[in-house]
Amino acid sequence: MRVVFVHGACVRDGSWWWHRTAELLRERGVLSVTPALPSCGEAGPPGGTDGPGLSEDVAAVRHALLDSDEPTIVVAHSYGGIITAEAAAGLESVRHLVLVTSYLPEAGQSLSDFSGEQPAPFLDIDPEAGTFGVRRELFVDTFLQDCDPAIQTQAADHLARQSVRVTGQPVKAAAWQQVPSTYLVCAQDRGTPPRLQREFARRADSVVELDAGHHPFLSRPAAVRDLLLSL
Repeated sequence: MRVVFVHGACVRDGSWWWHRTAELLRERGVLSVTPALPSCGEAGPPGGTDGPGLSEDVAAVRHALLDSDEPTIVVAHSYGGIITAEAAAGLESVRHLVLVTSYLPEAGQSLSDFSGEQPAPFLDIDPEAGTFGVRRELFVDTFLQDCDPAIQTQAADHLARQSVRVTGQPVKAAAWQQVPSTYLVCAQDRGTPPRLQREFARRADSVVELDAGHHPFLSRPAAVRDLLLSL
């Protein structure tokens, strides 16, 4: 069994975001990979009308999934759930989806379908550049309030601008309709409200709730490891 981690929006160096949980899994003999997401600038500059969007992210994750026929658990965080809905569809090797405080779209839905009329207060949108990111002054209190200071400091160095194209592009499939799925609700998340998470969780086969913020794989890595090993 292997694990493929799919990180969320507005960050880069996905392997860093998952490193605490990945290390604990490796101690138990479970290896993992974390695909780079082009829309976050991990394969070149993001933004612009011709910049990478959701389809490029889907292709990157699907490539990682097709790279091995080993039974695989896909763990998607936040925006990563949008990517995974399409990228993991129709693959026999994918045995389980774990959605961590994640969006869980139907085919034809996009990230913008789950947004309000106004952008979230923690987002900084640059229409001219065609990118968006997280406001640094709100970053820790919104997303990492339950992490230790060292992680909070390091995480700020792994923020990224992301192409706004990902927000309006619909997914073409919903893998969670065919693949067994577990939704991890993070009850202390200040970025994705628990109310919204629980609405998505109703689409999953099973639900686990954790008293954690938006990044439980950093603040509660042992709990996330144990969940994955139980699958």
